[in-house]
Amino acid sequence: MTSTELLTPLGLDQQDLEAPGSRIPVSTASAVIRRARLLTGEPALGIHIGLQFHPIVLGYLGFASMSAASLEQCIDLIIRFGPALTNAVSLRLVRTGEIAGLVVDEHCPRIFGDVRDVALLGCLVSARTIGCAVTGRDLVRPIDVAIPEPDYYRRVEHLVPDLRFGQPLNQIVLSQTDLELPLRTPDRAAMRLAVDQCEQAVQALGLNARIEARALQLILQRDGPLSFGELATALHLSPRTLRRRFAESGVCFSELVEKARGERALLLLRSPELSLDEIADRLGYSTVSNFTRAFRRWTGLTPAVYRRSVKGRLSAHETGAPDKRA
Repeated sequence: MTSTELLTPLGLDQQDLEAPGSRIPVSTASAVIRRARLLTGEPALGIHIGLQFHPIVLGYLGFASMSAASLEQCIDLIIRFGPALTNAVSLRLVRTGEIAGLVVDEHCPRIFGDVRDVALLGCLVSARTIGCAVTGRDLVRPIDVAIPEPDYYRRVEHLVPDLRFGQPLNQIVLSQTDLELPLRTPDRAAMRLAVDQCEQAVQALGLNARIEARALQLILQRDGPLSFGELATALHLSPRTLRRRFAESGVCFSELVEKARGERALLLLRSPELSLDEIADRLGYSTVSNFTRAFRRWTGLTPAVYRRSVKGRLSAHETGAPDKRA
């Protein structure tokens, strides 16, 4: 398959796509993916793309991420400047105790339609591939995917055997030890130059972080409950302005709080040393029964059933054991 065969029928040109700062509509991207899957005859295209991905494809953001001091700093840069590359997905980091989740939020799954699996799996597997490339480690970590298992997965399961489909959200499970890993090529001067270019791109596009994402991240960073007034202060807004911004974006504060609780619960349940009573208490529930009812409402499962489903997948890295170099 040549670039001409792929792009010309869609009215696209390779040089236009390779131009610095080029962005194409999500509908066009989905058309490219659909044609690529047709021409290659490979339904598992997203997994193959993800495994071959390299940070350099991200342009200045790739240079910045490779020049960071740690994996956590690399992730923070991609979260911060990712919107300059695409508005189809966004990333955020959820941490609780020694376990973290790099969450991928989809913003237009309906537009991708029948190639949503390619886009989503390509994004998730690529993110983990980047982590392996920049750290020089074999970061084989569990990946939760919020779509049903595709028919083709069993054929390629050996390539990425730790995908778990039908999950409440899309995330790569990491540990605090993972986040602290040093990168192979840290360079503060190079990172500053690349970050400057990324900031210019974000400003030129007039991009701002979604109010929902910013609010959710602040709620997740707080161990205890966060009031609406405290959230407004943290966002440098008045409560009245925040209410208006939420209304304009269709955001409900109580739903954000519940979403944050649910995401923290998914990570806490991976810690075998924590009892359900302890987890319920950390999340602010007075009883395990209240926690169980809320968790069933989020996921359709009880906490005990979900814990059993991930128990066999718990590995050394999730309990803080050091990873071996590849």
